[in-house]
Amino acid sequence: MSIRRRDTLLFPDPPVIAAWAAVGGKKEGEGPLASAFDERIPDAGFAAEGCRSWEQAESLLQQRCIRRCLRKASLRPQDVTLAFAGDLQAQCAASNYTLRALGVPFAGVYGACSTMAETLCLGAAFAAAGYSERTLAFTSSHFCAAERQFRTPLLYGGKRTPTAQWTATAAGACLLRPAGSAGVPVAAVTFGRVQDYAVRDINNMGAAMMPAAAATLLAHFGACGSGPEDYDAVITGDLGAVGSELLYTQLRREGCELANHLDCGCLLYDRDEQPVQAGGSGAGCSAAVLGAYILPQLQSGRWRRVLFVATGALMSRATILQGESIPGIAHAVELIAPKGEREG
Repeated sequence: MSIRRRDTLLFPDPPVIAAWAAVGGKKEGEGPLASAFDERIPDAGFAAEGCRSWEQAESLLQQRCIRRCLRKASLRPQDVTLAFAGDLQAQCAASNYTLRALGVPFAGVYGACSTMAETLCLGAAFAAAGYSERTLAFTSSHFCAAERQFRTPLLYGGKRTPTAQWTATAAGACLLRPAGSAGVPVAAVTFGRVQDYAVRDINNMGAAMMPAAAATLLAHFGACGSGPEDYDAVITGDLGAVGSELLYTQLRREGCELANHLDCGCLLYDRDEQPVQAGGSGAGCSAAVLGAYILPQLQSGRWRRVLFVATGALMSRATILQGESIPGIAHAVELIAPKGEREG
């Protein structure tokens, strides 16, 4: 079971992430984490599989990632007892079609780019309570599907601003199991509260999401009696370079120095060599970095305690055209190394 402290659930007997996988597209496969992906997809359109649309391609991206994850756990899709999933498409269409193919119990989740952390929070809570024995938590994003939906047609050729971020073509999947199973333990989770600081620039997601990241970090530290110094790394996803600098400034005003911060949007790409402006974004960005980089570091014992805080901008195409501001959300997942690695 769990102990609740305001917005945080602490797990005395932590559930575990028993298996995981990360899949990236061509651009992601040219970045710093290329060798760590379980699979790199050179053709994001999946032409060889007969794909007719970018939206359909994203569902296939998810399915490839899930198969990799389940194979590591020696499980079949029918062995999954529940799936939490979502994506950036309207009505989470990619995940809906993926679960149509898998045929397992499914709860759809929309947290924009925070979806990986949100599904992990829910999966960990269900695993800890004994409600689900083998829970899938996954998400994805696809550059072409997301850009067509939220901004301008790809053929428009508009120049990207320095504050813009590149939507990752990537997916990440985790299999959660109750305490006692092998894997990376989830020590605590914090469900975020929506924050809105009146940012209206759709090309500056870092600024829109930063207040939520700051609020959730402070809430988690307060509930756990911890601070940044208690973690090997505090990892946001994905504020990019602009949002990260704003986060340092905001937390400093709160009396909190964030000296060990990393951001998934800056880890996925090489900003000096790849034209991604302020870094990466998209639900698949933090999901892929989690599977390709963060969880392996914990599994090996190189890191012993990490705070993973995925952030999301909760707007729609309609609200942007209506001149609405962009609310943000962030959810936190505290991960620790397996017991033998912590003691080692």
